[in-house]
Amino acid sequence: MSDPNTPSPAGGSALPPRSGARWRLLQIFAPAPVVAPVSTDPREIGAQYRYWQRRILITSLIGYASFYLVRKNLSAAMPAMAGDLGIGKADLGLFLTLHGLLYGVSKFANGFLGDRANARTFMAAGLLLSAGVNLWFGFSSAVLTLGLLWMLNGWVQGMGFPPCARLMGHWFPPRQLATAFSVWNTSHSIGAGIVVVLCGYLASYHWRLCFVIPAALAILCALFLLWRLRDTPPSLGLPELAGTEEGPRAQEGFSATDLRRVFGNRHIWFLGLASFCVYTIRYAILDWGPTFLTEMKGIRLADAGWIVAAFEISGVVGMLASGWLTDRCFGGRGARLSVISLALAGVSVLLFWRLPLSSIGVSVALICLTGFFLYGPQALVGAIVVNLATKRLAGTAIGFTSIFSYASTILSGWGLGRLVQARGWDAAFGGLMIIVTLGTALFALSWRAKAHGYRGAADEPSPAAPVAAPVLAPGKPNS
Repeated sequence: MSDPNTPSPAGGSALPPRSGARWRLLQIFAPAPVVAPVSTDPREIGAQYRYWQRRILITSLIGYASFYLVRKNLSAAMPAMAGDLGIGKADLGLFLTLHGLLYGVSKFANGFLGDRANARTFMAAGLLLSAGVNLWFGFSSAVLTLGLLWMLNGWVQGMGFPPCARLMGHWFPPRQLATAFSVWNTSHSIGAGIVVVLCGYLASYHWRLCFVIPAALAILCALFLLWRLRDTPPSLGLPELAGTEEGPRAQEGFSATDLRRVFGNRHIWFLGLASFCVYTIRYAILDWGPTFLTEMKGIRLADAGWIVAAFEISGVVGMLASGWLTDRCFGGRGARLSVISLALAGVSVLLFWRLPLSSIGVSVALICLTGFFLYGPQALVGAIVVNLATKRLAGTAIGFTSIFSYASTILSGWGLGRLVQARGWDAAFGGLMIIVTLGTALFALSWRAKAHGYRGAADEPSPAAPVAAPVLAPGKPNS
């Protein structure tokens, strides 16, 4: 049996040896140890890889969608909470803002841990903790307690994304990563759609059910993750993917060279700032869509809700299309497709703003086009930075860009509201056009970024391992 205190090629060195019950508890997060190879037959290895790629992708997708059950449930419960507990809109808005900011910081901090932890146990623990906080929240009434609990929920929610980034980087080679990430990114919309519908019904009975029932479902999903999810290929007796070898440094812990690969890479900074712009536009439409559709276009509130839903659905299609196009037509260089996509999203926003009052059909078409073109860059940022930072630093790189992404809530929420109140919707849409132009320019600055960061000049590549077969291709494991 492998010693968990020894360096592990599956994900770098495990946790250093310590004594005491608390440290033994932390060992459950140590990267899964390397096991003996399952086979030397390339066909058998290929079949194993095909099976596990599909299983890891689907399981992590379901798992991350489950995080939304205990994260986006507050919005549906807020109207009933305000009436029952007498909580003002300012307090509820502050809950959302602080939750979002702390969530972004948590994704960054947990990115460091997620890169060095067992993805299976780390992700399941985060979901269980979030379920526990939701149960506590559902049985609380004091405003201060509710606010602190929702901030705590923002922190533990940050444990969901880093292990998924680790898994994507280890199980899918650079030439398939954009496709895999675009499929996985549908988990956002799937989870958000389910919780909105579910809590819409639960809130009609009592707002506390919006936290208790999703928490119970999240606990079941955490058990599902422990059952179905696994860590890296070597922990299952499979070789590392060809084309993702990082040389001798891959066997060591974090070094100054590793950190420079993330924080010293100008393209990752450009992409983080571009993500800030993308998320500002996205949240402006999601949070303010019903308001500006009714006030600017005279659309009924009930119809406005469906239009915003159509924006989300179109975004899912855009994610899938952008991943496929990046891998098939752009050689994995997602920043290039993002330049085109975000520019077209800007054109759609401009037409929606400047066209005179028109039919609902035209408004729906333009909002859907905005979602289609906008969600591609949103999904691609993750794939691009994972490829640039390499699989060992996937969580760290995505956590870093997430700080920029979720800092956008200050501008898209509080900032946009103040601007509309002072200057009206024309000023707000003028500001959004500046943001989308800036985002397009930032993606353009990474046009020449390389497809991935493997086999750097300072590293000697290790012998090539078999390349995994195409994503979701048929195949079964030995057992």
